[in-house]
Amino acid sequence: MTFSVLFCLIPPLSLPIYPSMYPVGGISATIYANRLREEGMGTNEQAVHFANQDYEALKQECVESGCLFEDPCFPAEPPSLGFKELAPFSSKTRDVEWMRPTELTGDPQFIVGGATRTDICQGALGDCWLLAAIGSLTLNEKLLHRVVPHGQSFQDDYAGIFHFQFWQFGEWVDVVIDDRLPVKDGELMFVHSAEGNEFWSALLEKAYAKLNGSYEALSGGSTTEGFEDFTGGVSEMYELRKAPRDLYRIIGKALERGSLLGCSIDITSAFDMEAVTFKKLVKGHAYSVTALKEVHFRGNMERLIRVRNPWGQVEWTGAWSDNSPEWDEIDPSEQEDLHLQMEDGEFWMSFSEFLRQFSRIEICNLTADALSDDGMSHWNTTKFYGTWRRGSTAGGCRNHPNTFWINPQYKITLLEEDDDPEDDEVACSFLVALMQKDRRRYRRQGQDMHTIGFAIYEIPEEFRGCQNVHLKKNFFLSHSSCARSETFINLREVSTRLRLPPGEYLIVPSTFEPSQEADFVLRVFTEKQSETEELDDVVSAELEDEDEITEDDIDDSFKSMFAQLAGEDMEISIRELRTILNRVVSRHKDLKTDGFSMESCRTMVNLMDKDGSARLGLVEFQLLWNKIRKWLVIFRDFDLDKSGAMSSYEMRLAVEATGFKLNNKLNQVLVARYAENEMIDFDNFICCLVKLEAMFRAFKQFDTEESGEVEMNLTEWLYLTMCG
Repeated sequence: MTFSVLFCLIPPLSLPIYPSMYPVGGISATIYANRLREEGMGTNEQAVHFANQDYEALKQECVESGCLFEDPCFPAEPPSLGFKELAPFSSKTRDVEWMRPTELTGDPQFIVGGATRTDICQGALGDCWLLAAIGSLTLNEKLLHRVVPHGQSFQDDYAGIFHFQFWQFGEWVDVVIDDRLPVKDGELMFVHSAEGNEFWSALLEKAYAKLNGSYEALSGGSTTEGFEDFTGGVSEMYELRKAPRDLYRIIGKALERGSLLGCSIDITSAFDMEAVTFKKLVKGHAYSVTALKEVHFRGNMERLIRVRNPWGQVEWTGAWSDNSPEWDEIDPSEQEDLHLQMEDGEFWMSFSEFLRQFSRIEICNLTADALSDDGMSHWNTTKFYGTWRRGSTAGGCRNHPNTFWINPQYKITLLEEDDDPEDDEVACSFLVALMQKDRRRYRRQGQDMHTIGFAIYEIPEEFRGCQNVHLKKNFFLSHSSCARSETFINLREVSTRLRLPPGEYLIVPSTFEPSQEADFVLRVFTEKQSETEELDDVVSAELEDEDEITEDDIDDSFKSMFAQLAGEDMEISIRELRTILNRVVSRHKDLKTDGFSMESCRTMVNLMDKDGSARLGLVEFQLLWNKIRKWLVIFRDFDLDKSGAMSSYEMRLAVEATGFKLNNKLNQVLVARYAENEMIDFDNFICCLVKLEAMFRAFKQFDTEESGEVEMNLTEWLYLTMCG
C-alpha cells in the first residue's frame, strides 16, 4: 500500500505507507454541535462523550448493581476485531476469546511503577505507528494523564469499565470501554506490556480501536496521526535526505519542549514491508525518537540520537549499538549515564548515521507557540469545520477549473510582519494544517484516505475587505496561487509552514479529484496578530414585487387555454397543474425531465394560492406561468453544454442569476434534494426555485421589522414547514 503524493498541474508521485462524536441527525445535529462548541464542549476539561456514554454514570451504575460493565457500543464480538484480515471467521480470528485481565492473572494492575516505554509491545496488528506515538507519550507524564486519566485501577471500585481521552478533529473525546480484551492461545492478541500483569496500554489501544470502528482500522498509518490524537498538537515532517542544516538543534528543542517525535525508513515495494536490514533496522516500521546526546569521542564531540523500536526487540547493531566497541572509548561516567536510561528495544546511533539510515522524521509540536524557533513568540490559532460534498463543495484541485471554485474558501489577513526575520524580507510566518475526518472508520466499506491539499491566493484590491463573497470561477482562471501545500497526499493531515508579506489571502482546501466527499478541519496558526474567517455568500434574495394584474390584463389566447384546461370550476387543482406542466414541457425536446411530481406542483400551488383554496385561478396561474417562462430562459443560459440538464455547479450560478444568494451549506442541501448524479433536470430546477421563493416570501412575511430574525410559535413553525 502506498501514500500517493500528488501535485496540481504536474504528474503524481508516491510515498510509502506503513501497513463522530455527535449523534448523526442531519442539519439540526450540525447546528446543535456548533452551539455546544461555542459553550466550550470539546475542550480537554469538557470532553465530548463518545457515543453519548458517560463514564462516571456508567461506572456508578455498575458498582451499585454489582455487575461488570459490558460495552454495547463496542461488543466483545468478531466485528470489533476487523473486516478483512481480521474479519469474522478468518484464520487470524479463529479461536479468539475475550477475557478480562482479572481472568488472565491473579494480580492485574492498571499501571506498574509508572507508564514506561516497555509497557508497549506490539502484537499481531500493524499499528506500530500508534505504538511509537504512545511510547513517546510516556516521556511526558502530564500529557500521558490527559489521555490516560488518573484514578483507574483493578482494585478500587473495580467494575470492568475504563475510559481514555483523545483529541479528534478539533475536539477532545472521552471514550468508555469494558476491559474484555481479545486473547488467542492464552495471550493478548495485540498490544501488551513486558510486565505480564500490566494492562493500561492494551486498554488504551482498545479505546482507540473503538474510536476508529475496529482494531483492524488501526493497521497502517503515520506516527503523526497518533501524536496529534494524544495532544491536539500540530505535526511537521522532514525528509532526511534534504534535512535542514539545523535539524539536530530542531530535534533537541523539540525534545526539550516535550514534543513527540517519530522516524521511519521508506520501503520501495510491498516485499520491503518490515524487512530487516543487515544492521537490524526494520523498513516500513515506525520508531520513536527519545533523546539526543553529545559525547567526547576520539578528541571530538560526537552527536548521538536515541531511537526505540516498539516491538521491544530487534535493535540496531551498527556503531553505538548496545555492545559496540565505540562505548569503550568514551568516559565511563558518560557511558554509564547513557546506558542507565536505556529501555528494551531502545538504542543509540550517531546522528550522521541516523540521517543516512532513516528516511524521515515527524515532530508533533504540543502547542502552537512551540512552533517558533526561539519558543518565545505566541501563535494565534483558528479552527474551521468544513465539508466537501459532491456537486456543491467538492471541486477538486486547480487541475479542474470548472469546479475548483466551489470548494470552501477561507480568508486570512496577515497584519504584522515577524520580529527579527532571518533575512531582510518583510513577511509573516503562519502554518496551515488541513485534516480530513473519520476516514479510518470508512475502511470497513472499502474506503480510505482521500488525497488532499490546499492552495493560497492573494486577494486582489477589488475584493479586499469583502466578507460575504464566495469567489467564482473567473477569479481562479485569471489569478495564480501565491503558495500551496507542498504536496497533495493521502495522509490524514497535510500541513505547511509559510511566510508571506502582510495582506489578505484566500485559502482553498480541496481533495485532488472533484466529487470526493469528506468532512475536514482547517487549522491556521499565525505568529503575529491576524484575522481569519470563512468566505461565503450572505444568504439573501432579490424578490420582485408581485405583478399587479387583473383578468383584463391577460390576453384572450391565454384565457382560452386556461378555460380549456381548468374545466367548469375555472380553477386548476394540483393534479391538473401537473398534467398541464408535463404536457407543455414534453414539447420542449431540448429539456431533460422526468416530469413534475405531485409534491412539486403542491409547492407551486402553495406559493401562488392567494385565497387559500389550494387551487389556482386565472390570475394566479398567469403569474406562475410568467415565472416558469423567465426561469426557462435562465435554465437554457446556464446549460452551457446544451445537454438539456445542468451540472450542480452550473445550477449554483443559475440560482444566483435568478436573484437568490445561498451559502455553502444551503447549496449542499439543494444538491442533495434536487440533483441526481450531480445533474439537475428542468423540472427539479423549477421546483427548487419555487421552494426557495416560497420560503423567502414566508420569512419576509414574518420578519415585519426586516431584522433578519423571526419569532414563531410551534403551530406557526409546523404550518410553515408542512405547507411550504
